[in-house]
Amino acid sequence: MEFDQFLSHLRSEGAAAVDLAGGDLEATIPCCPGWSVRDVACHLAQVYEHKIACTELGVDPSPWPPDWPTGPDLAGWLGDAHLRLLALMEQLGPSAPSATWYPPDQTVGFWARRMAHETAVHRVDLQMALGCLEPVPGELAVDGVDEILTVILAGDWSAARDDHCRGQRVLVSTAGRDWLVTLAEDSITVSAATGKADAVLQGDPSDLVLWLWGRRGDEGLVPPASRDVLALLRGRLQLATQ
Repeated sequence: MEFDQFLSHLRSEGAAAVDLAGGDLEATIPCCPGWSVRDVACHLAQVYEHKIACTELGVDPSPWPPDWPTGPDLAGWLGDAHLRLLALMEQLGPSAPSATWYPPDQTVGFWARRMAHETAVHRVDLQMALGCLEPVPGELAVDGVDEILTVILAGDWSAARDDHCRGQRVLVSTAGRDWLVTLAEDSITVSAATGKADAVLQGDPSDLVLWLWGRRGDEGLVPPASRDVLALLRGRLQLATQ
């Protein structure tokens, strides 16, 4: 996907989240125990503010978060931060520098992709709380699977707890795309799908990306023979995305 596509999804997913934030603020988020619509709206507004600061300052702002005004109009704050982030990204373009947590990519383009996916997942949170769930758009969901596997999950796990990952291989497959995830004790690698896999995770793109983000159960995605290995993948995902 290209920069303009990420901005388009960020625009539409963010607008939906703003509308939902005007609903019942105390409604609970089923997949996020202890969180309400209020919590998600506040979190998403702060996430947008943080990315604006990362881009304008060129460094990760510290201390963070600042002292926000008490009792803000959450939908108004979220909508304002969303529009300011979009305007800044459109003005600067994908190659402009921005401080990110991912060393290989320190650009606005990184945040455009990350924020499109962040917003889609939290839009789903809000819709689940309010009983109006819609899937993540197909092309965004497929790219979301790639992002969480290759950017967020893959890498050095030498500091991980002992979770019995010993090189198990998981084939992740959706919409004609395949990823082979190797769960080693001290690392996770993601490569082209070649060779034998110990477990298979496949399904509709929206269902799959929501499973990877802990927003969907195993039904229809996790074959009985794959449950033990996919439980290891789920454990690593929970650590990587917390």
